[in-house]
Amino acid sequence: MVKKWIQRAIHRLGKLHYDLEIPKEEKIPLRLLDVIINAKAGQTIKNPTSKGKKRILVTRKIEQRAILARNLKRLGRGVALGVFLIF
Repeated sequence: MVKKWIQRAIHRLGKLHYDLEIPKEEKIPLRLLDVIINAKAGQTIKNPTSKGKKRILVTRKIEQRAILARNLKRLGRGVALGVFLIF
């Protein structure tokens, strides 16, 4: 198992915020991340929330960043609720 995989995966802090035009102080809605992940690369989607751009061109890199953001959000929520068990 790779140690410190999160530090290795995060290269450009705030790049997803910049691409979606959402200020760094605000959180990216989970609903928007799900829509980006479900779209195919090259597709233009409509933002289902009121934050950020209204239309977003989904690239593979934005999709990868959205997947990582969603996983990190869920990881934090799982640890806070005590969902993860000791192996």
